Amino acid sequence: MQFDIFFSISQTPIDGFKPSEAEMFRNFFEQVEAADRLGYGVAWIAESHLSSEVQKQNSRPVIPHWHGEVGLNVDFLQISHKIFQRTKRIETGSAIMNILCMGGPVAAAERVSAFLALHGLDKEESRKIHVGFAAGRFDFMNTASGVVPRNDVEKAAGRAFKGKIFSQASEIFLRLLKGEVLSSDQVKKRSFQRSDFRSDADWEKVQNAAESKEDSYPIANQWDFEKLKIVPQEWRKELLQLVIGSHDPATQEEVNGILPVQVFNLSITSPEVIEKTHERMRAAYHKDGGPWERACMPRTLMVFINDEENLSDDEKSAQAKKEADAALGAYWTALEGTLDPQKVSRAANNSVIGNASEIADQLVERFHKDDRLMLWFDFFNHDSKRVVRNMDAFMNKVVPLIAEKRSS
Repeated sequence: MQFDIFFSISQTPIDGFKPSEAEMFRNFFEQVEAADRLGYGVAWIAESHLSSEVQKQNSRPVIPHWHGEVGLNVDFLQISHKIFQRTKRIETGSAIMNILCMGGPVAAAERVSAFLALHGLDKEESRKIHVGFAAGRFDFMNTASGVVPRNDVEKAAGRAFKGKIFSQASEIFLRLLKGEVLSSDQVKKRSFQRSDFRSDADWEKVQNAAESKEDSYPIANQWDFEKLKIVPQEWRKELLQLVIGSHDPATQEEVNGILPVQVFNLSITSPEVIEKTHERMRAAYHKDGGPWERACMPRTLMVFINDEENLSDDEKSAQAKKEADAALGAYWTALEGTLDPQKVSRAANNSVIGNASEIADQLVERFHKDDRLMLWFDFFNHDSKRVVRNMDAFMNKVVPLIAEKRSS
């Protein structure tokens, strides 16, 4: 089992306290340096854009009850330079880089290329960046970048529109990173079809908007450009690992027709879907990436561990459950405006909670020995010293217990 770590850098009030931006970044670097010392593999860093606090004032607020900022890191590549300067072993990953907004896929490919050209100048440098890319969770970031439905058919398509545009963006992004000379005329043409929609009713909305009953409706290119090639080009390809943040099987397979692209997953995904993804990707993964392994699909997991001094194991267990309930309750209240005990319970089922021994038991029971987990310790927790202690307890107490339990 491989253990990575996830950082949200979410500036939201907790128990009435909201750190300054400077405090948030200082806490982050304290934690990522500790993760490096402790031996975590990859620091996966949330990337977000634009103020979610200001967006609440607009006509269609996406998270009207959220206070503060969902995320402060707007540039995974800039923060990665800092991390590599301050650490020795840990690698970095974006969770996720939105390739639709802030210039779109051409600009994203060029930024990645520029980073790698600089990062790889030191011939002794072997640490990768793991570029997790997706279409973004909140559409207001894409809207601000001009990625919006352009006609009645695209409006009627709803979420399917975003999926198609992301598919197009992924092709452009990957082909440019591959080193191709590319024009938009050479990008695969995409269309809406019945299979893109969950119900006949959703498909009928598209047909009604088109005022015709066709089997498919073509989609115009979102990005229109003549031949181009990104620079620089002479960077070390072995320092890049690509990871797609999409659950769509067709898109996962499509991108692997271009370059080796792993799959970024969420802890809330059902075990059945996870196993089907592994089975399918064993055949679909690009040959240049080598054989598909379970570690090719890193999974997020919230960790609520209590290993504080002067507490019995039972007290640690009870305190961890209390801390988990408080954090998850605060999260769902901020996200939706009300506390939903059922959602808190489901989220708890997709976390590990307890003292070190209990968490080791949960991991052995629920995860495959070859899984790769992105452990989330800073979830609704601004006590950086405590976060670091939790990271330490996991690596130095939970991990050895896992080995013992698997061997017994």
